Amino acid sequence: MLCRKGYRSNDAGTVPVYLNVYDLTPINGYAYWFGLGVYHSGVQVHGIEYAFGAHEYPTTGIFEGEPKHCDGFRYRKTVFIGKTDLGPVEVRAVMEELAGEYRGNAYNLITKNCNHFCNDACIRLTGNPIPSWINRLARIATLNSTKVRHHRIEEKPCEEEKKKITSDSNRFNSSNSSSSSSSSPSNGIRRGRSRSRRALPPSSPLILSSSS
Repeated sequence: MLCRKGYRSNDAGTVPVYLNVYDLTPINGYAYWFGLGVYHSGVQVHGIEYAFGAHEYPTTGIFEGEPKHCDGFRYRKTVFIGKTDLGPVEVRAVMEELAGEYRGNAYNLITKNCNHFCNDACIRLTGNPIPSWINRLARIATLNSTKVRHHRIEEKPCEEEKKKITSDSNRFNSSNSSSSSSSSPSNGIRRGRSRSRRALPPSSPLILSSSS
């Protein structure tokens, strides 16, 4: 497998690199005009379109096909990304480099989808990323997920503090009740389990497992 460490900018190339964009849902007909939508994309170079899809095996999910004809998706438009000076064999070597990272069973609609692959491929071929609107919903979903996790981390100590304050208050009330009942026998004895209540053990730190 050929390894390439340096990537050339589009100014040095002669071969055009295109991004073919497809609609995944009819809603895109409206969402597109607001800079949103759910899209599939493929990188077209040397007359071949390279794309990434999901399957259940630990082998690459990168596949090639005829440009602007991807089964199951409706073609929307082609975006010029830049130029490359790589030949067909070198381009295929780039795809082989990406093959290990983009396995079929590693596909994730939010963090590792076809648009992530196309962005990486375009940067390696031309030095230019794909337009931001193509994968905007995935970035929004990732941002919201991060916010929710941080929110939960911040709320955890507050919940433990509330439990501790409640526990201390119950013990204090129980102590006062016990003293009152000893000095005033006529008052009924209030049963409370707070005497034998154990202090809440310190909570274990919240550990977030890494997402795919």
